[in-house]
Amino acid sequence: MSLYILIIAVIIIICLSLSKVSSKLGVPVLLLFIFLGMIFGSDGIFKIPFSDFSFAESICTISLIFIMFYGGFGTNWKSAKKVAPQSVLLSTVGVVLTAGIVGLFCCFVLKFDFLESMLIGAVISSTDAASVFSILRSKRLNLKYNTASLLEVESGSNDPCSYMLTVILLSLIQGNTEPMSIIYMIFTQLFFGVAVGIAAALLSYLMLTKTNLDKNGFGSILVFAMALVSYAGASTIGGNGYLSVYITGIILGNMEIPNKKSLVHFFDGITGLMQILIFFLLGLLSFPSDMVSVILPALAIAVFLTFVARPLSVFAILTPFKCPVRQQLLVSWSGLRGAASIVFAIVALVSPAVLKNDIFHIVFFIVLFSIALQGTLIPFFAKKLNMIDNKSDVMKTFNDYTREAPVEFIKLPITADHPWVNKKIKNIKFLPNTMLALIIRDDHQIVPRGNTALIDGDVAVLSGPSLDEKAVGSLTEIEIDSDNEWLGKTLSEIRLDSDKLVILIKRGNRIIMPTGKTKIKENDILIINKTQKKKTKQKLEKINS
Repeated sequence: MSLYILIIAVIIIICLSLSKVSSKLGVPVLLLFIFLGMIFGSDGIFKIPFSDFSFAESICTISLIFIMFYGGFGTNWKSAKKVAPQSVLLSTVGVVLTAGIVGLFCCFVLKFDFLESMLIGAVISSTDAASVFSILRSKRLNLKYNTASLLEVESGSNDPCSYMLTVILLSLIQGNTEPMSIIYMIFTQLFFGVAVGIAAALLSYLMLTKTNLDKNGFGSILVFAMALVSYAGASTIGGNGYLSVYITGIILGNMEIPNKKSLVHFFDGITGLMQILIFFLLGLLSFPSDMVSVILPALAIAVFLTFVARPLSVFAILTPFKCPVRQQLLVSWSGLRGAASIVFAIVALVSPAVLKNDIFHIVFFIVLFSIALQGTLIPFFAKKLNMIDNKSDVMKTFNDYTREAPVEFIKLPITADHPWVNKKIKNIKFLPNTMLALIIRDDHQIVPRGNTALIDGDVAVLSGPSLDEKAVGSLTEIEIDSDNEWLGKTLSEIRLDSDKLVILIKRGNRIIMPTGKTKIKENDILIINKTQKKKTKQKLEKINS
């Protein structure tokens, strides 16, 4: 047992080291994880015997739960809603079109059985969220026309549709051709998948906001458990577990919940571990020697999928939205196949359905081809197609992007001999990262402005970074771009939550102390103070005492 634990630990450390190497080589790190698994596998150097597909399916399913949950949790809906219609159509209609086109190719060109051809198309019809997210993040690909958000939502949400098609086709291969049975299966997959996903998200939100589970890391454990509940709950009653867990993630990720930053760090680590596990395990499960017999049909499918099926589906869906051709070309090229496709191939392999072709190794080769060729060249094509937007930041399209910092308030009495007495705010040099948030004068609260002078008897309330993660509040920067809904409005016209206040505006090299009549302009940076409602009153009472 100790030897196995040591081997696992060494493999994890090697995978972490490879993540550093991948950026220098320009190769997606997930591809290196697969190759590492192949090196350790039966046909590799270390020849670890492993061919238990049922066990692999269970492990990969659990890994996909958290990969899909975090795919939803990390998607910033505010950025994504602008391209939501396109993304949803790509993840549903696009999946069906891709599966059908590939299926017809396999049937009429490669002469596979019709249903088995459609099954191959269904298995490889979805794009891989982990691969797409990894490339967008690691290469910091800031893309025009909200393309990053479009790819994130599509890749994060199309696995459920691919899985549903796979299940339906396996049912047909096994002889279940009753139309009502198929219709009922589609209904239960969608209805219970959506219903359980929403219910799990709302229940998680209530438990996180109405209890003290966020203490000692229990909040992270709760969300971890609820992700499992979301998947298992939907699957148990016939729903689509992958759809359910994705919906739970995207709803919960876009809610204001306590200690969200710690949740992000927790699931970032969990998802990273799951990606290492699933890609290494799939590499370990493969037999490169068996791929020799399927390499020609697999290569033909991979080339057809990349250069024909995927572009046809993308152009058919995005052209009515009048998307630029160069955007459609990049979206077509960014349709990476990944772990989900191999996992669905394993599902087909362990099912009672009798298959004539080695679907596992066919799909495995297609995934290697896709990640190696498409994944490596996405940054290159993005530049060649002039799709790089130097004015945006792709990290803002993820919910784990944050400019928040915990702050504390300190009380500073201004006496007759104080060096700040009778000085205007704009002439006072404050310590870095601190600012004057409030002036208390004769029991009145004054919002400080540049021309406000401090006088004897004032109490200056300063804010600055805190070492305490459970501080009174946090400061958040919001940069106003050309399509921001606040652009051109005055602060009095903006509806903010009662615990939020715009305390400062950065406009170029100027610092503006805002009032209700201050109009927001493009490129303004708003500094918003958010207080924790339960503690704010006590803190302010201490300041005023």
